[in-house]
Parts: sequence; C-alpha cells; structure tokens
Amino acid sequence: MLWNIDLTLLDVTRVTRAAYAEAFAAVTGRPLVQLPQMVGQTEPEIFFDALGRNGVSLRADGESERLLVPFGAEFATRLAARKPELSQQGHLMPGAQEALTAVAGIGGVVQSVLTGSSRPNATLKLRAFRLDRHLDLGIGGFAGSEPYPKGALLRATRLRAEEKYGVSFAERATIYIADSPRDVEAAKVGGATSVAVASGRASTAELREAGADLVLPDLTSPMPLITLIRALP
Repeated sequence: MLWNIDLTLLDVTRVTRAAYAEAFAAVTGRPLVQLPQMVGQTEPEIFFDALGRNGVSLRADGESERLLVPFGAEFATRLAARKPELSQQGHLMPGAQEALTAVAGIGGVVQSVLTGSSRPNATLKLRAFRLDRHLDLGIGGFAGSEPYPKGALLRATRLRAEEKYGVSFAERATIYIADSPRDVEAAKVGGATSVAVASGRASTAELREAGADLVLPDLTSPMPLITLIRALP
C-alpha cells in the first residue's frame, strides 16, 4: 500500500511554498515571482517549471540540471528550518490518521509512500504529524531523490518491498492512493491498483475519468478502502 503525501495525507502547502521561494532565490539569484505548477508533480519537475516561469535561462549546456542538486539541498535546509510551522500552519487531511491506522490493522499489508518529494522533505512532513509510525519509509519511493518518473518508481518500490519482506507482491495487489489524475496514470504505468481521493485539486469526476479503480471523496470512511484491500489477491 503506497501513499502519496501532499494533499492526500496532509496539507503543508503554505509552509512548503515559503521554503521553496527562499531556496529558489538563494540558488538562482532571482525571486520566485510566478509559482510553478505543483499538483501531481515531482520536485525536479516543479523546479524546472519554476526556472522557465521566472526567467532563468534553460540553456542546452546543462546548467539548469546542475542547479537541481544544490537547489534540492537548499530546499531541504529551508524546509527543515520551518519544521515547527508544518504542524502549526499545516493540517492533516480529514480521516488520514484513521485510515492509516485502519490499514495497519490488516494482516499482511505493508504501508509505505510514493511521493514527488525528496526523502528528507517527505520524512520531515510525515514526522511533523506522527504519520511515519505506520509507514516503512525504508522501501518508499521518493521522486524528489530518485531520477525516475512515478510509474517506474512504483515498480522499483515494489521490488524493494519484495526483497525486504521475502514475499512477492502482485502488481494489482499493490495499491497507490493519491489525489491527482497524474498519480492515477502513474499507478497504471506501474501496474498497480489506483485509489484516488478527491482531497486535492481534482474532482471525483476528473479522477474517475482518469481511470481510478476506486474514487473516494475523502478518507473519513476507511471501509471502502479496507474492502478493496481484502478483495485483492
């Protein structure tokens, strides 16, 4: 069971954007005037979008790619400096804690994450709300730290789980729960069952149209999710 983090389990958008703007200015020397598209995007994708929107030349000599590593480190530092603000200004999505706890009570289920955030940023956000206690972050997929699209990263995460636990996790028995059509597509690419929660920017209709196997309005009632898990082979 793989969880997306932002807008699926928690919302720390305000704090993240402030840290992002500070890191962007520090690394590029330019202020972040136009916000990049963040929904369903990985941290590297967001960074390159931000460069283009804010007048930083995307030259063919690879300079923009070379900025990615120092930006990632600076972003992690700036977000860590705002650690108290995560729980003060952010919040859990309705039912998130209860859903994680309910799934943890099902035998044979391993819970982890598949997120567009880097490992340090994802871990920081989860620990701010004590969600990490239900998750095996050692096998998680962190698209901000690994140079793969989410669909490929989902497959890699499943392989790590199989190696650690010594069991085979069938593709369709792997569930990816997230909140955007792009994440639904990632589940398809990774061969996983897609559960979409309309807690982000997409409506239930948009998530159904994207092809999610199960669409939930929120996580306040975990029974449909539990029923799905128990029905999988």
